[in-house]
Amino acid sequence: MFSFCEGYKDYLSKAKTEREAVRIALEAAKSNGFFSLTEMPVGSILSPGSKFFIEWRGKVLLLGVVGTAPLEEGVRLVGAHVDAPRLDLKPMPLYEKNSLALFKTHYYGGIKKYQWTALPLALHGVIMLRDGRRIDVVIGEDSGDPIFTISDLLPHLAKEQLKKSLDKAVDGEELNLLVGSLPYQGDDKVKNKIRLAILQLLNERYGLVEEDFITAELQLVPAGPARDLGFDRSLIGAYGQDDRICGYTALQAIFDLMNPKHTSLVLLIDKEEIGSTGNTGAQSRFLEYAITEIAARNGMTNITNVNRILANSKAISADVTAGVNPTYENVYDIYNACYLGHGVVVHKYTGSKGKYDANDASAEYMGQIRDILNHNQVIWQSGEMGKIEVGGGGTIAKFLAYFGLDVVDCGPPLLSMHAPLEISSKVDVYMAYKAYSAFMAS
Repeated sequence: MFSFCEGYKDYLSKAKTEREAVRIALEAAKSNGFFSLTEMPVGSILSPGSKFFIEWRGKVLLLGVVGTAPLEEGVRLVGAHVDAPRLDLKPMPLYEKNSLALFKTHYYGGIKKYQWTALPLALHGVIMLRDGRRIDVVIGEDSGDPIFTISDLLPHLAKEQLKKSLDKAVDGEELNLLVGSLPYQGDDKVKNKIRLAILQLLNERYGLVEEDFITAELQLVPAGPARDLGFDRSLIGAYGQDDRICGYTALQAIFDLMNPKHTSLVLLIDKEEIGSTGNTGAQSRFLEYAITEIAARNGMTNITNVNRILANSKAISADVTAGVNPTYENVYDIYNACYLGHGVVVHKYTGSKGKYDANDASAEYMGQIRDILNHNQVIWQSGEMGKIEVGGGGTIAKFLAYFGLDVVDCGPPLLSMHAPLEISSKVDVYMAYKAYSAFMAS
């Protein structure tokens, strides 16, 4: 368990954006013998045991191992999202004020805005230059790199701020990133010299001009590596564990999968934190496209066959849930709560209030999942995210269910979910790996 989690911590430390998560997963897949399915001629037949991948727009990855059963009997799918709450740069971010240069940001996903102030931040992403070149950017992770931060108001002057509710104490437009303070050394008549100096530095280092910000995807994430947490090192503290904890464990499960009965797939998907929208989210038609490509390499060209494959498939929506925080017990129904170190969590439903926006797995499918986990000695638990009227949340399960397949949520519990530092138990990490392994082998 401890050895397994060393690899997980290394993955978390390097995969801080959805692009990085997919790139690292793809590199690992290739080293484990997976080949590009789309480079395989249509009409070719996949043989049992074949390992393939489909990469989609740099932000989605599907890995598959061909089973011995006919494809029309359905697949076993484990789907996890690899995006995480963060701060994105606005299209025109750079400005100067009060002798400082700053970037405007726009937060992505559900965050507590105050948690992102006075925190060491790193800049990750890609920039498309005017000549068509793509520049990959990572600044703030190496010990010799500068970091960035969003300054907060000192307590001495925060009397009015401290009267506000937490969701109003820091406004979204106040999440402005400090990026420099030295003026441009040149023409004294030039205005905004500090802003100009930053542009000059970026041009010298990356060939970037201000317009290139519009054609960039730049994200701010907490700087620094994943770390062991606690005297006994039983916990992990890191950014982005929602939901890369499930992405990593699902990857390791399919890498270790040998000769499954049913074709098994791992889907790493984007945009879950903002509703699974866009052409890289779970609401896109990517899964349908991928199954069509797989079917075409099994001698099937009829769309009816694709629909039948999906309808006969079984899936796990691999996502995290809320573990009981001992300091805030009052938001949980303790009779139906989930605890760190008690194993992977199987959620029959998520959603909020009257189960709105939820997938509600059937009793029959819950029974099948229970039997798989028990038979394979997986430590697991069940429950709800919290009290009914307190809140709630959704996953990609309801979008997978659109295709008619059976699906249930299954993943580890976390503390401080969506915070810059999320907390997991190594027990639960390893049990997620065992659960996904058992499911795909079933």
